[in-house]
Amino acid sequence: MISHLLLLVAFCILSIQTPSSSASISSDVDGFLSCLSINIPPSLIHTPSSNSYSPLLMSTVQNRRYALPGPTRPLVIVAANETAHVQTTVVCGRRHGVHVRTRSGGHDYEGLSYTSVNHKHFAVLDLAKLRAIHVDATRAEAWVESGATLGELYYAAAAANRTFGFPAGNCPTVGVGGHLSGGGFGALSRKYGLSADNVIDAIVVDAQGRLLNKSTMGKDLFWAIRGGGGESFGVVVSWKVRLVAVPETVTVFGIRRGKNESAVELITKWQAIAPSLPRDLYLRVIVENQQATFISLFLGRCSQLVDTMGAHFPELGMMEQDCQEMSWVKSTVFFFFGTADMPAEALLNRHNEEYYLKVKSDHVEEPMSLDAWESLWSEWLEKPEAAMVMLDPYGGRMASISPSATPFPHRNYMYQLQFYQSWAENGTAAMESRLRWIRGVYEYVEPYVSKNPRSVYVNYRDLDLGTNEVEGNVTSYAKARVWGEKYFKGNFKRLAAVKSKVDPDDFFRNEQSIPPLLPLKYLPVADI
Repeated sequence: MISHLLLLVAFCILSIQTPSSSASISSDVDGFLSCLSINIPPSLIHTPSSNSYSPLLMSTVQNRRYALPGPTRPLVIVAANETAHVQTTVVCGRRHGVHVRTRSGGHDYEGLSYTSVNHKHFAVLDLAKLRAIHVDATRAEAWVESGATLGELYYAAAAANRTFGFPAGNCPTVGVGGHLSGGGFGALSRKYGLSADNVIDAIVVDAQGRLLNKSTMGKDLFWAIRGGGGESFGVVVSWKVRLVAVPETVTVFGIRRGKNESAVELITKWQAIAPSLPRDLYLRVIVENQQATFISLFLGRCSQLVDTMGAHFPELGMMEQDCQEMSWVKSTVFFFFGTADMPAEALLNRHNEEYYLKVKSDHVEEPMSLDAWESLWSEWLEKPEAAMVMLDPYGGRMASISPSATPFPHRNYMYQLQFYQSWAENGTAAMESRLRWIRGVYEYVEPYVSKNPRSVYVNYRDLDLGTNEVEGNVTSYAKARVWGEKYFKGNFKRLAAVKSKVDPDDFFRNEQSIPPLLPLKYLPVADI
């Protein structure tokens, strides 16, 4: 913390002056680059003319759809390796009319952290070098820089103490910055809540280039960054998180059932019991290749899990030989790789296999009937181009936290439904076929999922929901509501109000960034 404060003092003597508004300034790319070079080493500034630009841009591109020539690429990539570089980039961007997008792990499903479908003249702040993790084992806390991955955080926590864990997602290559900014759901969330529920401080560079922590940013901004979606309010360079207690030994299993082995009936039953299972038990379902796989993490021993499953879900037929006992950190290996026969060091591999991707998500508040699942399976899941379907249960700690406690509003649903479409082959025909399938099944399940609005997890970003439009010099709040209330429900207006306070000129913007809330006299009557 002392080093952060020293950086703040040092930054005050920089010769760069920040104007009161960047919105009315046309982009001055040469001036922006010159401004950067005053305080950032040239080796960290990558332009399209440099040999390093394309390798760096592609280094964490997880969705090949956004490696195609179509999307707009950044004017420059700043590979920041200290907080002062982030501050300089923001201040120079405001001064010269160049907006800034932030990339931590590059897992944004629609590529908005490093590319654009609508905007020009933007720079990318790549935080991959800001990846330090400092664990305070005495207090069971850690400071984690945004460029670290979830796998690196899991490994560091367990290295400090075998009984330390952290509630976050199942993909270890996801960047901490983006994941926590969107809420962060995973296998420990029914026990301990979202990642964002376990954030206790943060260091943010705001739109003025100032360095803020929880006490100086105020409660509204601290609320907004913990689930309000990445990069709308500033650049979070590091997070202080609460590590949670896990047993020395946990138990996992993966049980597959085909359609002829009552898979549809089991899924139907799963809906009714999964959200109400004991908090120590997380049981998800993945449907792929005509099979439903029931995958579990239990914070206890196998004998206890056999008894629990027998009491709550005997239809699955889970037996002791299905169990694998291991440390919690090895369970994170199991959930991602499908096997525990790999060392925990596999979590430190930052490279993820690249595919063409399109993802859609929903939330379910009432169980779908057996007939509905039968129809969904036969009409959509048996097609050759069918995607992976993931069902993740809520309940437990998730349901006991108010939907307004953080911007993530979906806590009271039974489960989350995700359609994850990925393919390796290149070409327009392959892409159109896959997109047609996922959009078709999304329309098909509409009668069975959340309504008014249809609720979507912001970490599974989907541009089909709508994109921003700029009116005057800022993003239109009225137009952004079309997609924003699907992600945030009633919290969207509060997020926009926070945006008005901390970034009224809308410097941090992308196709689905939070817009400033206009003064009441400019709002439609329905909003007043």
